[in-house]
Amino acid sequence: MLTVIIPALNEEKTIAQVIKFCFSEPAVSEVIVVDDTSDDNTVSIAREAGANVLISATRGKGISMKEGIDAASNDYIVFLDADIDPYPEQSISKLATPLLEDKADFVKGAFARNAGRVTELVAKPLLTILFPGLSHFSQPLSGMIAGKKSFFQKIEFFNDYGVDIGILIDMYFMKARVQEVNIGYIENKSKPWEALGKMSREVSRAILSRAQRQHNDELSLESVNSLEAIQREMNNVLRENLSSYHKMLLLDMDDTILKNRFINECADAFGFRTKLDELRFNEKDSIILTKRIGLLLKNRTMDELLHVISNMEMAENIKEMVKHYKERGYLVGIISHSYTLITNYVRQQIGADFSMAHQLEFFEGKATGEVNLPSYFFGSPESICGHSFCKTNVMQHACEKYNVKMKNCIAVGDSKDDRCIIAYAGKGVAFCTTDEMLEKIADKNIRERDFEPLLALA
Repeated sequence: MLTVIIPALNEEKTIAQVIKFCFSEPAVSEVIVVDDTSDDNTVSIAREAGANVLISATRGKGISMKEGIDAASNDYIVFLDADIDPYPEQSISKLATPLLEDKADFVKGAFARNAGRVTELVAKPLLTILFPGLSHFSQPLSGMIAGKKSFFQKIEFFNDYGVDIGILIDMYFMKARVQEVNIGYIENKSKPWEALGKMSREVSRAILSRAQRQHNDELSLESVNSLEAIQREMNNVLRENLSSYHKMLLLDMDDTILKNRFINECADAFGFRTKLDELRFNEKDSIILTKRIGLLLKNRTMDELLHVISNMEMAENIKEMVKHYKERGYLVGIISHSYTLITNYVRQQIGADFSMAHQLEFFEGKATGEVNLPSYFFGSPESICGHSFCKTNVMQHACEKYNVKMKNCIAVGDSKDDRCIIAYAGKGVAFCTTDEMLEKIADKNIRERDFEPLLALA
């Protein structure tokens, strides 16, 4: 019998159909969904569909895969992606048959479509140089795979985009019998151009780190030159395609997109308002304050926090304004001192492209109280402002990531925490602020909780 493992992150729209598809295969006796702390209803929907759901302790596909393997009760395991619907008929059977007939130890799925950009520009050329025995695989980065549990348990999983190519190379090292099977046509869901640089680096790192195990001596000069040529080509393609993203709108969340502050609503809902007010009065260090506020949320579940945010009102015309800016070529992002669980929910609601915030840690679906502060909030030698912990550092990071000049950014906020980012942005907008200095710094002041006046700046 087969176990199907489905790593998932925010796949509420497709997860039920994927699970139903798995159970339609007679050989499947177990479906395990390993949820990577989703912000949506993936977990509840997966359970209702009959899957065994595991909540991953740490984000990352590699860790999720390992946790699923450890939990699997069958010797033959199939991995499927959570975001594909429909799968071609017989997909699971085609992946599993070589295992069940003892003709293979590991099976790689290929599809009736062209390989992705990172596959063609990075993975295939590197495999040709370093692992010519694997260069014939048409889609070496495919995540739809099947194999024997005993082989999977010997693998060291990468926890990033390099995980799938790492598995293939490890199987090659173990002298596993490897087959590639075509499972049919699958809709190509290409990653956005801004994600390709990260994917390229992580795939390259996976291949090169595995190559070091095989080649104790240094690479030849010809190989080094080939690797440099591959990297140059990928960088050229990325620059060419990212050039269209030349404008960016950056929004604060609390008291800007939202009509209140998320943590204030939590304080009222969970009864820690007095403790929160005391913290704000006594603690003047913003980093320590952020950490200590996180402790007030300890043992609160994701569902409880998402229930709070789902009941909060947003400013008038926020969705229309975001749509208006995106139609005019702007990337729209949220920069907040709140938590990614919440900012990602708001991002999805308003149609923004990305959010950057702090990471509230969860274990088994409950907040631990620990808050991880991303490095892009902190100053560096390249920082343009003198603050060690500031939203301007985040804006600078976003500009570098998305290839946007800072003079082409519009920043919108309401509090003293937004003074710096509004001062350094090409255009700064104070939104319903009570901070007199922010009013003076801003290029434009909006005094009603309505984003319609912002339409004219696009």
